[in-house]
Amino acid sequence: MFPIRPTHPTGRFLGLLTAALIAVTPASPALASQAMEQLFGILKAKGSISQSEYDLLISAMRADEAKAATNPGSPAPAPSSAVAKAPAVAPQPELEKKIATQEVRIKQLENTLNGTQSKIEQIAQSTGPADAIVGKVEKLEDILMGTKGQVEELSRITDNTSPSTINKAELDDLLADKWYERMKPRGYIQFRGYSMFEGNGADYHQPNDSNIANDDSFFGIRRGRFIWSGDLTSHLYLYMQADYMASVSGSNVLQARDVYADISLDPAREFRARIGLSKVPYGWSNLQSSQNRLALERTDSINSAVEGERDLGAYLMWAPFEIRNRFKDLVKMGLRGSGDYGLISVGAYNGQGINRNDVNGQPHFVARATYPFELENGQFLEFSVNGYTGRYVPSVAKIGGVTPAYEARGVRDERVGVSAILYPQPFGIEAEWNWGNGPVLNNDMSEIESGKLMGGYVQASYRHIFGNQAELIPFVRYQYNDGGRKFATNAPRNQVDEWAVGLRYIPYPELELTLQYMHGDRTNTAVAPYDQHDGNYIGLQAQINF
Repeated sequence: MFPIRPTHPTGRFLGLLTAALIAVTPASPALASQAMEQLFGILKAKGSISQSEYDLLISAMRADEAKAATNPGSPAPAPSSAVAKAPAVAPQPELEKKIATQEVRIKQLENTLNGTQSKIEQIAQSTGPADAIVGKVEKLEDILMGTKGQVEELSRITDNTSPSTINKAELDDLLADKWYERMKPRGYIQFRGYSMFEGNGADYHQPNDSNIANDDSFFGIRRGRFIWSGDLTSHLYLYMQADYMASVSGSNVLQARDVYADISLDPAREFRARIGLSKVPYGWSNLQSSQNRLALERTDSINSAVEGERDLGAYLMWAPFEIRNRFKDLVKMGLRGSGDYGLISVGAYNGQGINRNDVNGQPHFVARATYPFELENGQFLEFSVNGYTGRYVPSVAKIGGVTPAYEARGVRDERVGVSAILYPQPFGIEAEWNWGNGPVLNNDMSEIESGKLMGGYVQASYRHIFGNQAELIPFVRYQYNDGGRKFATNAPRNQVDEWAVGLRYIPYPELELTLQYMHGDRTNTAVAPYDQHDGNYIGLQAQINF
């Protein structure tokens, strides 16, 4: 037998391994507590955890010891009690409905810690020369720190469109540092190439991507987004998004896409007010991020309600705690959900489009209700209904020397729409349709009046996940639209009948590749006399997520 020297690599490993093995042995709670305290001390001395993290772990462990002493007949605390902080107060009545969801997350954490215990036991059973011991020490520490990171990640679950759903006490602990350290940066870039053929060349025009307008091959960056978001306090969430490649009058510019704050109105964070420049809660595909959408662009029928998807406004949103988490999970699980915009949303917005001021003193009013059901087989099905009303002031230009007339206070603009989304597990279907009245140029092109509109789309997809977690998602989509395009100059009628088929391949989360073929017929809403033109093109996109 040789003496154990703390400074010797062998001694460090044996000491640390002994502490870990004692810590995961439920039959010796007293020894486990001592060993865990020694283990935390070693990690703190090495700089693996901070002083505040060390104090938090020790206080949690001692709280469990006190509880065990008060209830000697109760079972020994689970290993997770060393890292999961106990709630400071009993749940209040309005928060009791959160317990079921929290228990699921606690179970995930316990499974993670059980996996850590198995890895520690595997290391303990392995043998090797003394010069390999240092590597084993580092491996053990990596496992422990990885578990710590997973614990923190469980507390931060969010879909990046709304604030966290963890309780106030936990959030206050997370936010006990400088405010700017609570903000999370992320973003994505979409690099594209097109090739158009068998179409009418320059006469072809697609509003959502004006680069598709000629017979030549084209390379460019469709979106270059940078997002900065986070909980400034336990009741205030901030979200800002900029696009470095926004197209304005044919030029690429830096444009604000989102600048809004969510203000939580209750401790459970189920009621919140959103103010600023944000997405208007209308439709499902309009709310879905372009980062998650399978097809290269949104459909004309839904997007024509709010081109750019955003406007300046204020909204009141509500959703129970467990449903808010479900919205976030539909994004986190890779199911490409629309994000958390509440079960019910009501509000008012300018109605003139992204980054445009109101011009008639009459806001648009919008309301949306949705519910994501979880079926017995684990698949999710979401139904939505939404609508808005207001008066829109169109932009006009001369047609053959005559400028179209319209009501000075704006043209009546109103719609209702429905959505049904079966999330791809592995088969998925999206379907949306809307009807209403909106600004449209009349047949003799002399006046813009309120005319009927209708349209929608259906998309089917299949999600295949390979053993290495890479994904392949083929999809097919049909869209139809017949109605005025109010955001275009003179609000011409836009008739669209298109098919698209494509696939998305995701070799790893940082890179997504999309190939899409489109065939259809649409109105050129950019140039009078606004004729119909057919088109066929192939688009290729490389999306970089960061």
